[in-house]
Amino acid sequence: MNFVIAILMREIIKPQLQLGEVDIGAIEIDHRSRDDIPRLLRGLQFIYTDAAVRERVFAILAEVLPERADGSGPVSAETGRPGMAQWQILVLGVLRLGLNADYDRIAELANQHRTVRQMLGHSDWGEETRWGVQTLKDNLRLFTPEVLERINQEVVDAGHALVKKSPDDGLQVRCDSFVVETDVHFPTDINLLCDAVRKV
Repeated sequence: MNFVIAILMREIIKPQLQLGEVDIGAIEIDHRSRDDIPRLLRGLQFIYTDAAVRERVFAILAEVLPERADGSGPVSAETGRPGMAQWQILVLGVLRLGLNADYDRIAELANQHRTVRQMLGHSDWGEETRWGVQTLKDNLRLFTPEVLERINQEVVDAGHALVKKSPDDGLQVRCDSFVVETDVHFPTDINLLCDAVRKV
């Protein structure tokens, strides 16, 4: 009797917590830290804990599939060798693009940074998973700035809903300047402030 075992090659996220693994919504992130990593992780935690946003973001991530080696299209999502889960690609892809980091720094974060490892779904003890630089290159190249832009739009829409604003309504923002040793002449200084507000 033959048995056919079908495994998902690309899971969005593992459905069952492993022994010692912390639920993503329960990960404690230092809210006093002024570093950019905790800020990015808090944004990812929001995506995960808000069911509506998570569903829309996961729909985008479901499209992130690697191409076949012969270039004949994307690999099957139902069969084949398991790869990185889309959630892990999202976490590390957001860190890579958000920090403007190279793959070596992302490998260091994925293998050594405790909170990042928790966000990836690794337990604090007994977890030996280590990510190689080539594995990260092969998987994170799928997470393009265009994919991030689509996810950003979903998060912005969720933010508008959170503050009960229509996407067509303008949001008021404020920007401040500070003194630096470099001499920045008018109107360049004002243009820099406008660029900062526009990017925010």
